[in-house]
Order: sequence, then C-alpha cells, then structure tokens
Amino acid sequence: MPDVLRAQNALGLQFTNKALLQRALTHRSYINENPTHVLEDNERLEFLGDAILDFVTAEYLYHRFPEITEGRLTNLRSALVRTEQLAAFASEAGLGDHLYLGRGEEDSGGRKRPAILCDAFEALIGALYLDQGIECTQTYILKFIEPALQEVLARDTEKDAKSQLQEISQSEYQITPTYRTVKEEGPDHAKEFTVEALIGQKRYGLGTGLSKQNAAQAAAREALRVLKKELVSKRPER
Repeated sequence: MPDVLRAQNALGLQFTNKALLQRALTHRSYINENPTHVLEDNERLEFLGDAILDFVTAEYLYHRFPEITEGRLTNLRSALVRTEQLAAFASEAGLGDHLYLGRGEEDSGGRKRPAILCDAFEALIGALYLDQGIECTQTYILKFIEPALQEVLARDTEKDAKSQLQEISQSEYQITPTYRTVKEEGPDHAKEFTVEALIGQKRYGLGTGLSKQNAAQAAAREALRVLKKELVSKRPER
C-alpha cells in the first residue's frame, strides 16, 4: 500500500492536512474493494482541480500573450489541460507510483493509464488548493505548464487531431467529421474502444483507446494522414 509521507516527499509537497493528499491519491476501485476505508475516493477533488487548472492556465496565457485572439488562447489552454497532457504531468511527478488502486485496476496497468493519471493530477491540484491556497497551487501548476507550453508552440500542437480534421474537412468539403464507436471489448475496468472517423459516409480513420475520447483522437490522427494524402493527389500538376 502506498505511503502518504513518501508520496508527498516524492511530489515535492508538504501537506498540512495529509488526509487531503491521501484522498487525492485514492481511486474509486480501491474504495470498491475496501469499503471500510475511512476516506472517499478522489472524484470530488478531481472536479475542483479541473476548474483550478482551467483558471490558472487561462490566467497565465492571458498575461503571457496579451495580443493573441480568444480563439487561439482557447486552443492553447485546451492543449495544456487535455487528458494526455495532464497524464504526462502526473507521470513526470511520479504520481502513478503512489495511487491507491483496487487489485483489478492494479493488475490491468492502472498506474500508467492516462485517464487515471489525469484524474489523479486534477485531484492533487484540488487537494493542494484546499490545503495551501491559490498562490502555492498556482506555483506548482506553472512548474508543469511553462515548459509544456514551449513544446506546444514548437510543435504547433495546440489544436488536437479532431480540431485539425474538422478545420480541413470543413474547408475542403464543407462537411463536419463524425465519429462512431464500432466496438467495445474487455472488462469494465479495462475496456478498449474502437472508433471510426467519417467524412460524409466515407471512413477516413480508425482508432482504439481505453476511452472513447482517446479512440476518437487516434481515429482523427489516422484520418488526417489519409485526408492530406487525398488532397495532395487531387491537386493539379504544374
């Protein structure tokens, strides 16, 4: 079982109320298997942390880029607080090593699952805010956001694959892509989804993931590659 004192030291944090940290680290699968556990799972803290991350990131971007449009700010914020990015922050902090997970979730690789890591990072932020206030929380968040922003700008990845696909599809064909779940398999705690990306009635991409959102993003990435090749082939030769 994880140790809260070891966890806070590894995370570089010192909680006054260590029960808040323990709760932030507690996944619902652990509660399901340990109903006498005195604390709740981390979902309420996740709700709070999600709002704080949005606010802190939005304020940072607002002051960091005083001249850019609201739409671009929104894209940048979305890139910095999306599931995969927050999961990367959690991995960077080593958060997965300290989670309280049920045995089934543990055995199926839950400590590395992006959705669980993302939720835990949001819960950690919520717990830190309640324990130490907004200034300390903001400092901790920006430690991750600032270098991630440089990568986003360098790679021009502030738009996710679904957003990029929608822009190109609407520009070239005046059609908004749609997504359809074509398969779900596996147990509830480790279900894998397969989603297809359609433009009109034509399938352009197929993707799999441990959530419908991740599967749709994978499908959109494949669809982008197919669509770009299609558009290049249709251009008249000079």
